[in-house]
Amino acid sequence: MQKAPKPERQWPVIAPFEVVIHNQPHDCWVSFLGKVLDITPLITQYKDQQCVKPLLAMAGKDISHWFDERTGDIMHYVHPETGIKVPYCPHGPLPDVQVNVPATAWTRQDRPPWWKDEKYQIGLLSKKTRPIRIINMLTMAEVTITVCCEDTFYRILERYRLFNSDASSYTWRYLDNNIDMTKTLEENGIPDEREIFTELGLPQNFYMPSIFLYYNDDLKWAVENDSDDEQTAT
Repeated sequence: MQKAPKPERQWPVIAPFEVVIHNQPHDCWVSFLGKVLDITPLITQYKDQQCVKPLLAMAGKDISHWFDERTGDIMHYVHPETGIKVPYCPHGPLPDVQVNVPATAWTRQDRPPWWKDEKYQIGLLSKKTRPIRIINMLTMAEVTITVCCEDTFYRILERYRLFNSDASSYTWRYLDNNIDMTKTLEENGIPDEREIFTELGLPQNFYMPSIFLYYNDDLKWAVENDSDDEQTAT
């Protein structure tokens, strides 16, 4: 019997501003060719060795320029003296990058290099981020947050929880329509018009879409208060 194909893993989408804050040896992320990797275990494994210094110098940044887009591997170039293709490591040696000439440092590697090892990958890098304005119609509190264009509104809701822990107790609306929380901004008919503004000589923040939140009386607080009262009585 033919085996069913393994379902493709759904990686979370991560914004560059989320990657950049992970820039320490004990918390080290990098991005390359659209992927986001948490290489903290790699840094720990090669602690104090020369080969992790280039990675630490680029912690929280994008290192796509180290890689060949066609193969997904480290870039190579032809050595001017030997005429042999060798890895391009302008900032020094890297873990899992083997020399391509006879040398005592060469060892056989029976596992994928760290940049192809899924155990380090934690998500995909957003192709574009955009700001949106969220207005709470109950309190009239207004915040502007930056989100990934790939984010569904459920993910945007999670980002907004920083400002309102009860975000799921609201109906989200744009203009006169309820928002489909399973879809993205574009899929909900909320286009990103910043490039059009630029072409017209207008600032990109000339107009920002506003999302309106209407409170649902879901009796959440009444239920929690009743539970507290019962515990007190007990």
